[in-house]
Amino acid sequence: MLVRIRSRDGNFRFELQPTSDISELVKRILETTENADLATIAISNQPRGNEILVSTLSGRSLKSLGIRHGELIFVSYAQRPTPGTSQDRAPEKPFTSGSSTSSASRPWEKVKEEAVDQYWRTKDGKISRHRDANFCKHGANAMCDYCMPLEPYDRKYHQDHNIKHLSYHAYLCQLSPKTSSSAAAALPPLVEPDYRVKVPCPTGGHPNWPTGICTACQPSAITLQSQPFRMVDHLEIASTDIIDRFLKAWRSTGLQRFGWLIGRYEPYDEVPMGVKAVVEAIHEPPQEGELDGLSLELPWADEPRIRTLAASASSPLTIVGYIFTDLDPTAEDRTKNVYKRHPGSFFLSSLEVLFAAHLQAQNSTPSHSSPSGHFASRLVTAVLTGTKDGAVDIAAYQVSEQAVGMLQADMIEASVDPGIMRVKEDSRGEDGGTLRYVPDVFFRYRNEYGIDVKKSAKPAFPVEYLLINVTHGFPQNPSPILHSHHFAIENRPEIEEQSIEQVMRSLNELGAPDVQPSRQSSGDGDAHRRLELAKWLSDWHLVAFLGACGLLSEADAKVLIRVATSPDIDDDPAALDALLETESWQTLATFARESAPPQRPTRPAPEAPSTRIMDNEISPELFDDAATPAHGDGPTSAGGRVCPHCTFENTNGGNDCEVCGLPL
Repeated sequence: MLVRIRSRDGNFRFELQPTSDISELVKRILETTENADLATIAISNQPRGNEILVSTLSGRSLKSLGIRHGELIFVSYAQRPTPGTSQDRAPEKPFTSGSSTSSASRPWEKVKEEAVDQYWRTKDGKISRHRDANFCKHGANAMCDYCMPLEPYDRKYHQDHNIKHLSYHAYLCQLSPKTSSSAAAALPPLVEPDYRVKVPCPTGGHPNWPTGICTACQPSAITLQSQPFRMVDHLEIASTDIIDRFLKAWRSTGLQRFGWLIGRYEPYDEVPMGVKAVVEAIHEPPQEGELDGLSLELPWADEPRIRTLAASASSPLTIVGYIFTDLDPTAEDRTKNVYKRHPGSFFLSSLEVLFAAHLQAQNSTPSHSSPSGHFASRLVTAVLTGTKDGAVDIAAYQVSEQAVGMLQADMIEASVDPGIMRVKEDSRGEDGGTLRYVPDVFFRYRNEYGIDVKKSAKPAFPVEYLLINVTHGFPQNPSPILHSHHFAIENRPEIEEQSIEQVMRSLNELGAPDVQPSRQSSGDGDAHRRLELAKWLSDWHLVAFLGACGLLSEADAKVLIRVATSPDIDDDPAALDALLETESWQTLATFARESAPPQRPTRPAPEAPSTRIMDNEISPELFDDAATPAHGDGPTSAGGRVCPHCTFENTNGGNDCEVCGLPL
């Protein structure tokens, strides 16, 4: 077959066999070049971008790479330094056809994609259609143009169902050539936008920028346009209690709040080959809220522990996005909120877009379809803001890859107007300033006459060109994996306080220290108590607190999160056994038992001793002696009475002694 080559040295044609090794093509390329560095030779199917080093393709045949008869291949390379220069150079290694080098140099083949990506990789994504009663004239087992399955990127289907963006995997199907899977893996179709000057220059023919620049190392002009695909198609909140608990802090203080969305990614059937983010909890980092904003510390110190804990759940969880409030009650009615974000103002401010782009750049998605092994991000930005009727609603967005690339190239900055993004000016580092190259930036819009106009984006452009809408909602039949939302939320000083005393008190109320594994349980009462304890433990904020207080080891904390997120926690009494048998739980139960308040006595108190007992102990003779006058005493009057206690003679005729007051 005929293979065409285009390089800086000109256009060339080679006769090769489809089964020929890539090393044969490299030898032909070296014959047409002068002083080319073998380690830097790269091929691509595009004039610029998507370059693949031939050293990473060793052992592959031209057919497996998708190279067909008449294919035009673009070749780039760097020249070796001429003899006598001061640069040291290692001896050049010969190009071999072994597979050991190629497997170590193809990072996109080594990464592990997420479970939802692995699921869609095994599906063709075709949109099935039923037999059309009006146009289909064939039998039940046949197929025609009116009932054959559609491709997942079919434009008319998306327009009819009001789907604005292609899903990530539908976009991949649109880009991937209709060849073997090995060819698609050899030449990944996705390329992350990079608007920075290439240093050093691939040609090696001039000094590095800013001293020199050429068309090979400078970025091309940028035309802003709506991104045709989105990484996440839908944001689903597993339970309304999650949002209610998050809003409680704002309702109590009026200060804005921020939280990380803890959840997972699942297939979304409403969009061809779609992906949805399911939120199971909101974790609030340390923050300082204000009436019109908030302050965060990034990166937050507890992030590695939270990610590890979430990944240990029965259905592995991760940070799928973040949410913040932007609520301002109206002056006329404090129960309604100001309608801030609408088409006449803005949806996300320029500062929020930069913040989202920064976080998306740090949380890229593993992908087999990108030469770097990562592409874009699935991090979702959610805003709780006021609606037109004064209620509170969620709005979900992502920012485009153009926004991430422009931020990494230090090209854009926020402006005073929240709906406008500023483009920075070029800087060659004079007076110690920042070194920055900004290519031409344009955007398109329709003017008042309906004409498509291309306009320069300098010095500013509307921020909507960088936004991607993401739908949101709640499930009709909620089935969250975390069943409790009663424990205090972290980092809410003066609103909700987390304490180990609160945990001990709740454990004693549930009778947790006396709960035994299912094989040692006795009766239905113990099973009921186990289920109540399991539901109480199924709380993200409780699990995160116990993992940080030091009472649980790291391994036992992973056991706790697996038990708390178990799908059988409501029905299976044995779901708690793995936790009850851990050493950390035994320690926690002992502390709870020791901290329990003393129990009130169940038997009645003994009666007070009766005075009759004392009377029985005194002999009657002593009473008679006390009542009889002593020998030698003077005679008493007829009406006098002698006190048996003090022997005073009372003449008043009363019942009590006049001296001691005791009864006579």
